[in-house]
Amino acid sequence: MPVPGPGYSITIRVEAPPSASAAGDLTSAVGRVGGVITAFDVVESHADRVVVDITCNATSAEHANEITAGLEELPGVAVRKVSDRTFLIHLGGKLEVHSKVALRNRDDLSRAYTPGVARVCMAIAKNPEDARRLTIKRNTVAVVTDGSAVLGLGNIGPAAALPVMEGKAVLFKKFADVDAWPIVLDTQDTDEIIRTVELIAPAYAGINLEDIAAPRCFEIEARLREKLDIPVFHDDQHGTAIVVVAALRNALKVVGKPLEQCKIVVCGVGAAGSAIIRLLLHKKPADIIAVDINGIVHAERGDLDSNLESIAAHTNKDGMSGSLHDALVGADVFIGVSAPNLFGAAQVATMAKDAVVFALANPDPEIDPLEAQQHAAVVATGRSDYPNQINNVLAFPGVFRGLLDAHAHTITDSMLLAAADAIADVADGDRINASFIVPSVFDAAVAPAVAEAVRKAATTKD
Repeated sequence: MPVPGPGYSITIRVEAPPSASAAGDLTSAVGRVGGVITAFDVVESHADRVVVDITCNATSAEHANEITAGLEELPGVAVRKVSDRTFLIHLGGKLEVHSKVALRNRDDLSRAYTPGVARVCMAIAKNPEDARRLTIKRNTVAVVTDGSAVLGLGNIGPAAALPVMEGKAVLFKKFADVDAWPIVLDTQDTDEIIRTVELIAPAYAGINLEDIAAPRCFEIEARLREKLDIPVFHDDQHGTAIVVVAALRNALKVVGKPLEQCKIVVCGVGAAGSAIIRLLLHKKPADIIAVDINGIVHAERGDLDSNLESIAAHTNKDGMSGSLHDALVGADVFIGVSAPNLFGAAQVATMAKDAVVFALANPDPEIDPLEAQQHAAVVATGRSDYPNQINNVLAFPGVFRGLLDAHAHTITDSMLLAAADAIADVADGDRINASFIVPSVFDAAVAPAVAEAVRKAATTKD
C-alpha cells in the first residue's frame, strides 16, 4: 500500500559517462526499483563524465537504499553522496527567535530595556491582566510533551519528541500567526508535569498538551484546567475529535444519513478515541460502540479503568459484547484511531449500506483504503496520499487563534463543536462528495473560519 512520497525524499549525486543515453539509463534505474523522480539536475559537465543530482521519492529508508544500489549497478556510474531531504530541513532545528523592535541606538535600548522597561513591569505588577497587552503572552502558546506517545512512535522520550513539537510550533505560526514554543519535559510523573506547567504558565496565553500517553493525559489536562486561568487543550484528544466530527457531518450528507440514526463504531479508546466519543455524544447518534484491544467496551466486562467505565456508561445501549468484527455488523460508521490492518473488505461488506469508514491509524490504517472502497461509500484516512485526510492541523491553529483573540480563560465543548462546524462549512455546499469531505490543510479559509467560530463561542454567554 505505501507509495513513494516526500517524507522519504532523497537527492543522489552521481557521476555517469557523458553518453547520449546517460539520462535515460539513470532514470530507468530509479524507475525499475519503484522510485519516483521529482528533479534531475546536471551540476557538472566534463569531457569524460557528467555529475547529476537525482531527487526522488521513496517509500522507506530501505527503499531509498535500494534506489541507490540500483544506480551503482549501472556501468561507469558512481554514487558520490546521498542526502536525506527530511534530515536536511531539520538541521539546526525548525525555529528561531526574531526581535519585533529595532535596537538602533541608546534611545531604543532605553525603551526596550532598562530603564524604560521598569515602568512596564510595575504596570503589570499593579494589573496582572496587562501582561496580555504588554508582553508576548497575548499571542504565545506552550506546546508541552513528555514524549510518552509520539505520533506512531510510542514512548521515545522528550529529546526525540522535540522535532515533532518544533513542527507543531511551525504550523501554529504558518496557519494562524500564533507564536508557539516547544516545552519538552524530562519526566513522566503526572504530578511533576502538572506542577511544571503550572510554574511556567504566566508566560503563556494557552497550553497545548501533545503526545502524552493515556490515561495520564486525561488527569493532566483535567487538573491543569482546574489550576490555570488559561485554556488547556490536549490536541491528540480534542484536535482529532474536532476534525472527525467535521468530516463525519459532511460524509453523512454525502450518503444521506442523519447522524441521529447512525450506529457508530469507534475503534481505539485512548486519548483520541475517548475524545471523539465524548464530542459525538453531543450530536446524539443512535448508538456508539467503543472497541479496544480487548474487544467491545461494555459495563460488565470487568477490566475497565475509570475512563472506560465512563465510556461504557454512555455508549453501547444494548450491552453488546464481542470483537471488532462483531461490532461492525450493521454499523453505519467506522472510526479507527487504533492499529493497522485490523479488518478487510469482507468485514466492511457486513456494515450497513452506504457505510462510512474513517481508518485513521498512521502511517498504516486499520484497513487498506482500496479494500474499504470496495464496499464503503466514503473512506477517509490520516494519510496525505489518499483523499479525505483527517488532519489535526485543520483544527488546532484556528482554535488557539480564536481563544487568544477572545482572551479566553478556558475551553468548552461548545467551542470544540463550533470549530467542527466551521471546518465542515468550509468544505460544505456544492463541493462535497465522496472524495472531498474536509478542506485541504492549505485552504486559507480554514483557520480564520475556525478562529472566528471559537471566538464567538468563547464570548457568548450561556
